[in-house]
Amino acid sequence: MKFGIPVYPGSNCDRDVGWVIEKVLGHEVKYLWHRETDLSGIDCVVVPGGFSYGDYLRAGAMAKISPVTESICEFAEKGGLVMGICNGFQILLEAGLLPGAMLPNKTLTFICEFVHLKVENNETPFTKLYDKGEVIRIPIAHAEGNYTCPPEVLKELEENGQVVVRYCSPEGEVSEEFNPNGSLNNIAGICNKRGNVFGLMPHPERASEAILGSTDGYRMFASIVETLTS
Repeated sequence: MKFGIPVYPGSNCDRDVGWVIEKVLGHEVKYLWHRETDLSGIDCVVVPGGFSYGDYLRAGAMAKISPVTESICEFAEKGGLVMGICNGFQILLEAGLLPGAMLPNKTLTFICEFVHLKVENNETPFTKLYDKGEVIRIPIAHAEGNYTCPPEVLKELEENGQVVVRYCSPEGEVSEEFNPNGSLNNIAGICNKRGNVFGLMPHPERASEAILGSTDGYRMFASIVETLTS
């Protein structure tokens, strides 16, 4: 399999994702400079975290008009698998591949810590190796991770099962106490209606080897491989 990882000016998690895919999973990676448009041969795109274009205007606002993002949108529209992590999630929101937007964290500070997530939907290509309701431990690192959307969109997300992971307690309790950034309904990650586009604020690539303190993120990447090879 070949994974495409776009690299924007200001991206800083592209090599982290690449390490997991190449060294841990054992699959091929192609880094896609922001001016590139050729995604031929790519099986899955992972939009990494960082501060694309310095987060000028808004996080992800400039990256959405990048040539590579336009190609990613076309790839997704054809059914290709796309995962956006942190800034990658913000880019997918700005590009319209996922509904909603990000606000600054309720603390108005940058937050870098491990959080617990409840897997709400394990029937996506990105979560099929988890159990529904399973609690996993993955770190976050962001200043604008406060997910918001209009009430009618939120209702649709919930009814369609598009909320994939949600912030929770170590025991799986979903409440404001365990909401690090103020996201609506403790939302940490969502998918589109078709299920082929997934964005989340936590960093699974930073929880894919035991030396990093958790391996709970590994199965997100392994789920993709399982989906595309089964």
